[in-house]
Amino acid sequence: MPRTQIDLTVPSLAGKRAVLSGGSDGIGLEIAKRLAAAGAELLLPVRNQGKGQAAAAEIRAAAPGATVLLHALDLSSLDSVAALGATLRAEGAPIHLLINNAGVMTPPERQTTADGYELQMGTNHLGHVALVAHLMPLLRAGRARITSQISIAAASGSINWDDLNWERSYHGGNAYRQSKIAFGLFGLELDRRSKALGWGITSNLSHPGVAPTSLLAARAELGRDRDTVGVRVIRALSKRGLLAGTVQSAALPALLAATSPDAEGGLLYGPRGFQHLGGAPAEQPLYKPLRDEEEAKRIWLASEKLAGVSFADAAGDLPSVAGAGD
Repeated sequence: MPRTQIDLTVPSLAGKRAVLSGGSDGIGLEIAKRLAAAGAELLLPVRNQGKGQAAAAEIRAAAPGATVLLHALDLSSLDSVAALGATLRAEGAPIHLLINNAGVMTPPERQTTADGYELQMGTNHLGHVALVAHLMPLLRAGRARITSQISIAAASGSINWDDLNWERSYHGGNAYRQSKIAFGLFGLELDRRSKALGWGITSNLSHPGVAPTSLLAARAELGRDRDTVGVRVIRALSKRGLLAGTVQSAALPALLAATSPDAEGGLLYGPRGFQHLGGAPAEQPLYKPLRDEEEAKRIWLASEKLAGVSFADAAGDLPSVAGAGD
């Protein structure tokens, strides 16, 4: 059956600096193309430089004249995150948009980051927490909007406080769910603290629904030597226009959350189709696991400790930054 075309008008981002993690393939690459086409100066922090260069070429082909800058970043290494933060702070340019989009999903066996954390918790959540903290002076200078990409997996479940690092009872799906709940709680708490303490940034959440991306595909680095049944089903449904979205439609909630003048902090944006699997982007009710503000405060404090960052220090007096307030 023919698929109804779904799209979104991205406002002009001329003069804005946007940082996007996970922008070298899949949904992230589609987001990157749209940001660049809208005139943003686009910073792509990537782990694989060859893949990043190919993505940058594709973005420039889709948006001639676009400014695309590659930087090295491995979210599974807190030293790598800190190094990127130091590089960008030394440049001194305000950041107006930050989309925390990168992630890994359900390695068959438990893996750890360079810092010894369960890979999904360490990459999807702690790496991004550290990234926000290290970029905070530039985010404050740009009065940035921060959009954090979560998942429909965060609609149920909880934080495994008794075994946060999944050392005793690893379950790939539950560990992924926890990483996205934790990240969602953090993103909402970030917005609350910014409002209460006058940091001048806004933070919201998005989720892409379900689309045929590489998250569940064969990935040797995750110990997955073949595509999962899940991704094969998703591809088939997406191709037929049934339930699942496309890579293009799945990019729209994050674009809406990050760029629309009507999008607000503290809210969740995702597809509005059946079970929020696909469809046009829209505001959605917060998932139940994300509504507990005490749980958000608890994960905030735990995340600062685990990631080795302090938002009290990072969000201190607004520094003198070139172009602040542009």
